[in-house]
Amino acid sequence: MNAPAPAASRALRVGVVMDPIAGINPKKDSTLAMLLAAQARGWELHTLELADLWLRDGAAFGRARAVTVRTDLEDWYTQAAPCVQPLASFDVLLMRKDPPFDTEYIYATYILERAEVAGCLVVNRPQGLRDMNEKVFTAWFPEACAPTLITRTMSDMQSFLAEHGKAVCKPLDGMGGRGIFVLEMGDKNASSVFETLTGYGQRYAIIQRYLPEIVAGGDSRIILIDGEPVPYALARIPAATDHRGNLAAGAKGVGRPLTDRDRWLCAQVGPVLRERGMLFVGLDVIGQYITEINVTSPTGIRELDAQFNLDIAGQLMTAIAARRGG
Repeated sequence: MNAPAPAASRALRVGVVMDPIAGINPKKDSTLAMLLAAQARGWELHTLELADLWLRDGAAFGRARAVTVRTDLEDWYTQAAPCVQPLASFDVLLMRKDPPFDTEYIYATYILERAEVAGCLVVNRPQGLRDMNEKVFTAWFPEACAPTLITRTMSDMQSFLAEHGKAVCKPLDGMGGRGIFVLEMGDKNASSVFETLTGYGQRYAIIQRYLPEIVAGGDSRIILIDGEPVPYALARIPAATDHRGNLAAGAKGVGRPLTDRDRWLCAQVGPVLRERGMLFVGLDVIGQYITEINVTSPTGIRELDAQFNLDIAGQLMTAIAARRGG
C-alpha cells in the first residue's frame, strides 16, 4: 500500500545521474519513479548526465539541471538550464546511468567517490559499483548459485558445456539480454559463440548451467532495499520464441510472492550489500539459484508497484532519509 511521506522528513537536495530524461519510457522507467517519490517528499531534484561530471583539483563538480516531474506520459518533466555546482552540495546523488559498464562509467564512479568523500551520500556506493560486476559478483556466493565458469579459454567453455549438456553463455558487460546464447552439447554454433564472446580468447565471458525452470517460472527480479527484500518478485517469462527472461527482449513480467528459497538467497546476499552501501539492488533468480546481482540501475519496480499496490521507490527514499538523518 502506498504510504505518505513522513511529515518530519528534512528536505534533501538530490542529484540523479542518468541517461537523458527526454529519452526514457515514462510508463516503465524506474528512475522516474524514484524522482516522483523524492519530489513527493518535497526534496529538491536535479538531473545530470555523465558528460556533466568533472574533477578540478580533487573536487567533484557537475552541470546540474533542476527538474520537476509528473505522471503525464506525454509530458513527464520540466527541466531548467544547467547550473555548475559542487557535487558535495547535494545531500544525495543517485547513480542511475544504464550500462554498458565501460571505462567511462568507471571514471564517473571516481568523480562520484570524491563527492562521497566530501560528505554526499551516493546511491549506490561508487566503490561497490566498481567492485561488484553484476555477473562476476555471484562468485562471492557460490552456495546460492548454479555451476558457473568465468574464463577466456574456449576449450574450458567447451568442457563445461560437455559436463552439463546445456548452458547459457553471455558477456560480462551486457544488459537487457544482449549477447546471451543458450547452447546444447553438439550444437555446431558453440565454437563460434565462444570465439565471439571471448574475442578468440582475449576477453573473459561467463557460462552457466542452463536452468530449465526459466521456461515456466521465468527469470525473477527480486529488489533489495538496504539489504532487505521487497516481498514480491517480478518473474519475467520468456516469449515462446526466445530463451531470454529480459523485459527488453520481449519477456512478460508476472509478479509473485517471494518463496522461502528466495528469502534464504536474500539472507545470504543482503547483509553484504548493506555493509558495502548498496541501497538498491536487483537479484536475478531462476529456480533455486541467483544468476546475477544487479547494482548499476536495476529496474522492474513500476511493474511490481502496479500489480501489488506498492511504492518501492518510496521505500528507497525512506532508506535514504534514514541514512541522511532526514
